[in-house]
Amino acid sequence: MLLGTVAFAGQIPVFLLSPVGGMVADRFNRRTVVIVTQFASMIFAFILAMLTLTKRVTVQEVIVLAALMGAVNAFDIPARQSFLVEMVGREDLMNAIALNSTIFNGARIIGPSIAGILVASIGEGWCFFANSVSYIAVIAGLFMMRLPAKPAVVHHDSPFEHIVEGFRYVRNTAPIRALLLLIGLVSLVAMPYSVLMPIFAAKVLHGNARTLGILMGATGVGAMCGALMIASRRGVRGLGKFVPIACAGFGVSLILFAFSRWWVLSAILLVPVGFSVMTQMSASNTLVQSMVPDRLRGRTMAIYSMMFMGMAPFGALVAGAAAGHIGAPMTVAIGGALAIAGAIAFARYLPKIRLEARELIDAQGLSGEPVEEIAARVS
Repeated sequence: MLLGTVAFAGQIPVFLLSPVGGMVADRFNRRTVVIVTQFASMIFAFILAMLTLTKRVTVQEVIVLAALMGAVNAFDIPARQSFLVEMVGREDLMNAIALNSTIFNGARIIGPSIAGILVASIGEGWCFFANSVSYIAVIAGLFMMRLPAKPAVVHHDSPFEHIVEGFRYVRNTAPIRALLLLIGLVSLVAMPYSVLMPIFAAKVLHGNARTLGILMGATGVGAMCGALMIASRRGVRGLGKFVPIACAGFGVSLILFAFSRWWVLSAILLVPVGFSVMTQMSASNTLVQSMVPDRLRGRTMAIYSMMFMGMAPFGALVAGAAAGHIGAPMTVAIGGALAIAGAIAFARYLPKIRLEARELIDAQGLSGEPVEEIAARVS
């Protein structure tokens, strides 16, 4: 329950504040926003490291720092995601989107994999300290960038109207709406498996911190395979089919993992778990970024953040409570079954939105095909 509470505190600000973060990303200099959020993240990480190393950290302090980091992420994620288009030319945008979404999703899976192994050898405090120091390289890289000057844009509408416009765009754009709803479902019911992973390592598989590191490492191996597959693709043609297939694969793999009682088999089953979730999230991110116009990119990616990370705290809280009553394995299995149901629903809806999706991608100059040819081929 405490694991679920900490996860809830760390991610609920993303759900509540992301619309404001998206508005800020679309109205202000995105690099400046990212630099400010990285400085704030570095400070909070350093505070957590010092509290842990001096053995003065408490659960309450962990919850507060998690909430503060979540508030920072609500501004960081939309700005960082939409900042991508300012760093690369139009001809490299597709590969950059794929690589960016791969890193964005992969870091959340691979990072804990490395940390699980390091915790067993050097302890949590030094892991937190290494995390805080790592921000220096990121901030230095941001300052070293040389970007073309952007013309100043005067916004006549209010910030509130700006936020509402983003929600209205997503609601009225069927392909983006469908992708984000599926992401929200998976984040709510299936992604909390990672929050319960310490329970599997200690209680179900009767292991220790090293067991946890191996399990998360296996997830990371699968995630890297999915990352390489998505990043190596050229163009988005056929990418929509990957989403329901990967989502269903994620659900099936979770169900099999939930009923394993041998740590070797569990680690093997986590490879397709990592592969599937990486493929779905990266493909969805790439498709959304390929369809949205730049002036709405920050607000659209803010809603993406709400679905991807903002729904996770509710899932973590429910999963933590459910695991206390029906056990972690049954909780994870039910989440996998619901993910499969979502994949089936999306697959049935996909033919209805395919043409609109291609028209949106073509409008951004990323399909390489005129809308007339697309329509003729589809009809």
